[in-house]
Amino acid sequence: MTSRAARAFWYRTGIAAMAALWLGCWSAAPASAQGSSRSAAELMDAVMWNREPIGGAFQLIDQSGHARSERDYRGRLLLVYFGFTYCPDICPTDLQAIGLAMDRLGADAAHVQPLFITLDPERDTREQLAQYVPMFHPKLIGLTGSTAAIHAAAEAYRVYYKRVDFDDRPADYTVDHSAFVYLMDRDGKYLGFFPPGTSAEKMVDMIRPYLGIGK
Repeated sequence: MTSRAARAFWYRTGIAAMAALWLGCWSAAPASAQGSSRSAAELMDAVMWNREPIGGAFQLIDQSGHARSERDYRGRLLLVYFGFTYCPDICPTDLQAIGLAMDRLGADAAHVQPLFITLDPERDTREQLAQYVPMFHPKLIGLTGSTAAIHAAAEAYRVYYKRVDFDDRPADYTVDHSAFVYLMDRDGKYLGFFPPGTSAEKMVDMIRPYLGIGK
């Protein structure tokens, strides 16, 4: 999926209007000490219009406690999604779509690796991820790490996130974040993105052309 194809996909599915709405809502969101160092508007613009490189190195821990880097997944297409396990709606919806897409790929799913990278390492320990990710697909790998390691991964993928505390619940908080599914090739290079709410069918349609490339 080239950047041109990705942009066309946004328009064909009517997501561009929704993205513009999100951009308007987030345009005033500043950089945060507990999140992105850049604004939501700036990062969304970088992803939507392919203005900057996306993807790169990371050093994280999977739900089994194993150290993982992007090099561990060479040779497979990657579906990379950032979120958090306490996310009430968009994360479960998109992760379910990823799981259904893996099922629809059938035997070709062996050549695709879905990754869920938390933006909430304080609560999303490897034990928490071990309980959470199997609910969506047995191949889904959950990744966590130090605050610095998560920040570095999010920066590489141009992910916006920010911790938001609740005034009436001092011990509780949520995480505002962008919610793209990134498609990476077998060498870890960026191919394109799926916007929030993309159906499993659409994902499969866009993934299949790349399954024969680089084998």
